Amino acid sequence: MNPVPLAFPFPVDALESVSGTIPYVVMGLVVANLLTRFLAHRRHVEQAQTGDGDEAMSRFLPHEVTNVALLLASFAFLVVEPHGGMVMSALVLGLFLTDFFEYEARCVEARNEMTVEQPKGSLVAATLVFLYAGFQSFFYLVEPFWNTLV
Repeated sequence: MNPVPLAFPFPVDALESVSGTIPYVVMGLVVANLLTRFLAHRRHVEQAQTGDGDEAMSRFLPHEVTNVALLLASFAFLVVEPHGGMVMSALVLGLFLTDFFEYEARCVEARNEMTVEQPKGSLVAATLVFLYAGFQSFFYLVEPFWNTLV
């Protein structure tokens, strides 16, 4: 039996040629995600104040787009940098799931005519993703200190 070579659905060589820019793309997407997160929260507060309950609530499309783009970029980072990409992908998946449940919590608050709170769980998860993306993107700044410690 001849072994079948590993095949990816996209050209890995093309991804390898831009591997140096992927951490910066992830960092940019994290910043964009943080901005759309605040805009989405402001929109959810406005929607909840209309008094129509959770029927007035809707997902903020730019935020959902940055979530999916961040997830795909972290998977691309996983292909070119296995260790850092695995950590990044795990953090981004956690952020993605947290966003899903935070939106549902905002819907419950709107349905029960409660004050719409800030999405504290997803803010903590986004902060962790931001810190790790910054570490990966700007490692050259902390490399001398890191090598001293490790």
